[in-house]
This record gives sequence, structure tokens and C-alpha cells, in this order.
Amino acid sequence: MSDKPPVILVAEDDKSVRLVVQQALSRQGYNVQASGNAAGLWKLIESGRGDVLITDVALPDGDALDLLPRIKERRPDLPVIVMSARSTLLTAVKTQQIGVFEYLPKPFELRSLIEVTDRALKTNDNTPAPTAHAKIEEGGPIIGRSRPMQDVFKAMARVVNTDLTVLISGDSGTGKELVAHALHDLGSRRDHPFVAVNLAALPHEFVESELFGRSMTLSADTASVPPKFRPGKFEMAEGGTLFLDEIGDMPADAQTRLLRVLQDGEYLSIAGNGKVRANVRIIAATNRNLHHLMQQGLFREDLFYRLNVVPLRLPPLRERTEDIAPLVAHFLTQGREDGLPVKSFAPDAIKTLKGWHWPGNVRELENLVRRLAVLHDETIILAEAVEAELSADAPKNTVQADSLSVSVEAHIKRYFDALNGDMPPPGLYGRVLREVEEPLIVATLAITRGNQLRAADILGLNRNTLRKKIKELNI
Repeated sequence: MSDKPPVILVAEDDKSVRLVVQQALSRQGYNVQASGNAAGLWKLIESGRGDVLITDVALPDGDALDLLPRIKERRPDLPVIVMSARSTLLTAVKTQQIGVFEYLPKPFELRSLIEVTDRALKTNDNTPAPTAHAKIEEGGPIIGRSRPMQDVFKAMARVVNTDLTVLISGDSGTGKELVAHALHDLGSRRDHPFVAVNLAALPHEFVESELFGRSMTLSADTASVPPKFRPGKFEMAEGGTLFLDEIGDMPADAQTRLLRVLQDGEYLSIAGNGKVRANVRIIAATNRNLHHLMQQGLFREDLFYRLNVVPLRLPPLRERTEDIAPLVAHFLTQGREDGLPVKSFAPDAIKTLKGWHWPGNVRELENLVRRLAVLHDETIILAEAVEAELSADAPKNTVQADSLSVSVEAHIKRYFDALNGDMPPPGLYGRVLREVEEPLIVATLAITRGNQLRAADILGLNRNTLRKKIKELNI
């Protein structure tokens, strides 16, 4: 790099934001040249100046994402940083497909922008070339402007056009299948089948035949008729995506066979035609703690690492309450399209929704919104109506303290039943205690919003003891 200060090009419609960004970058010793519209940005590009470009998506005379392919063609070595308040999954995917260096959803901290700018200056042009992709409309299949969901969107954008295996974890109702569908629909396999199988809903003895196919039973008087075969999910998903939901419920024999497929990339044809090359992308999902299952000997460690190439954790709704208002608006719009009455939620009703703990997550919120839209006559739904519905749900969603021992007993019984008469690995006592300890600490930290001092007080632990347990349990 020469002795001259690096030139940073900035395109931002909002004058106040533009000035703040300019001042922050100037304090780092950068020469900042700014424009408030797409026409001015293009003049800067044509001049040949600039070591890094920072641009907003929405400019008054055009969309910067539409201009970026021309910029990349004209200045292929220019790293581009995109900032946007249009914080949707599709914006993140589109910026990745165009080949930007980094995407920063607004609001962001200035230090994050400076850190990304420094990295862009130090890197060679490692950004991918623009790729062909499906037409992307604004909005998208998944709603979320909170920071946790923006992190999910950015991770999805990086892997959407790859064949990497993805393991989605999250509580029930967080939208794991929706994410799997989005990865398929926005990826290179979108023109081929998306096949989902819920392993928790299948009897264990049928899992292998469901995945790999089976021969149809023939009666004695049709012995001379060639056998018929029912294709498995792997064959049905040929060229597309196979979504293995509730992978933690997969029986041991099926785990072994799935591992072989992931290792070898092929499986034995049920029709006796030899080995078949598996041309599918695998996306798995679970609401169970696979680390605990591995410790108990119920899930293969080698299979876990084959599946966990790209881990995606979906946050529970209680960790992304700022998404509740846009989710409510989305569900109301869907309801109108389905013939439900036109309704809206008052601000105090939204505030009440944000105070709920949402054990059923986004699915529970959707059901509540639809129920209120149908059952309440008022056009504007008030907090009182929301509170009444939540109170009606509370007994079903509240675990009584005196039922904990009953739940633990049932869990231990299921554990021993799953062993099918085998002995559990040594250390069972400690594993059972950890199974209770980790979710208890996680839940307490959630209600204290990460305040370890308050969490330690609630748990009756010394703060240093809590910190030690957080580290030991990898929370």
C-alpha cells in the first residue's frame, strides 16, 4: 500500500448517517469521498478512485444491488461493503450472490464498520464473482430483523449455493423446516425435489425402509411376477434436498447406514441394482441436545460430525422479541389472504406479547394471532384480549414444580427402554445431573437476559461457581 491514505467511497442517502460514517472513517486516517445517490456513486466508480466501497442498498435514484454487477465488472478488485435497513434473508442472499465483501444490517456499531473496512483493505480480491440465481423479490420466507436472526441470515447466505451438509438446531416451533426449505428454494438445487421426513413420527423399524426403499410383499400365487419396489426418500430426492427432521430420534441401525452414505456418497439399491450414487444435499434438524445423546450412547459421534458441517442455531422467540411486531403483521396479512377478518394489534397488545415467554415459539405466536383474529369482534385487538388468551394457555404451558420428579422418572425410563436391554456407558449419574443442570442454567440466564449476577442469585450459586459451570457446560 502506498503512503497515501486509503480512499473509501461511501454512498448513503441519509445525510446524518453519511456524516457519521464519514467522520468515523476519517478519524482512522482514511480519505472519504461520499455521494448521496446512485448517479454520484457511479461517477466515483468511473473516476477509478477508491480502495473500498461502502454503500447502502436503498438510494434515492435506484437500488445499489442492481448497480453492483456493473461496478464489479468495471472495478473487479474493489471490495464492496453493503449496509442496509432492509434486513431480510433475501437481501443477505442477494448480496452474497452478487459478490460483496461483507453485509452489515442496520443498525450496526461503527466499530464493526471500521473493523470490516480494515479487513477489506488488507485482503486481496477474494470475493466471488456474481453468479446466476433465481429472481429474488423483497420480503422473503423468513421474518426477522433482530440481531440473532440477522446472524442466521448471514450464515444461510454463505451456504445457500453450496452442497454443504447443514445441521439446524432449535426449540420446537422456531421454524427449522422453514429454514431448510429456504436453503433449498434459494439454492442451486431449487429445480429438483425437496423431500422431508420426520424421523420422530416413524416407528423405528420403518426408518431404514423409508429412507432407502423396500420391496413390496407379494402373495404366494404371484411368485412368478417380478417384485415391485417402493422407492426410499433418498431416491425421491435425487438431485434435490433431503431434509431429515428430528435427527436425534433416528435409531442406531439407521444411523450406521446413514453414516455410510455420508462417508461413501452412495447406498445399496433395494432393487438389487448394486450401489447407487447419492446425488442429494442433506439438511438435518433437531430440537434435542445431540451432545447429551452422544454422552448417553444414543447418537453416533462420527455421524454428528458428518452432519454438523454447517451448524445453524435458531433462537427461540423469547430471545428475539423485537421480531414479534413484524411477525404479527405477517400473520395478519396471511390471515387476510386466507379469508380471516381484517384486524390489527394495538401497541399495548404488542407490548403484552413481548412480555410472554413463548414456550411454543413462532408457531405458538402464529396460532394465537389467528385465533384472536377469528374470535374477537373488535377491529383493533387490545392488550386485555391478548392477556385473556395467554392466561387460558398458561396452565398448558406451565410446568408445576412438584411434577419435575415425575418428568425425570419418565425420561429415565425412556432412556433405558431405548437401550433395548444393553447396559448404559459408565458415568450415568453425572450425565443425568448435567441434563438437568444445563437447561436450568440456560433458562435462568434467558430470563435474566444474560445477567450472570442475577442468575447466580436466583440459582443460589456463587457467581464464580456459575461462571465455571457456564464454561464447563459450553453454554
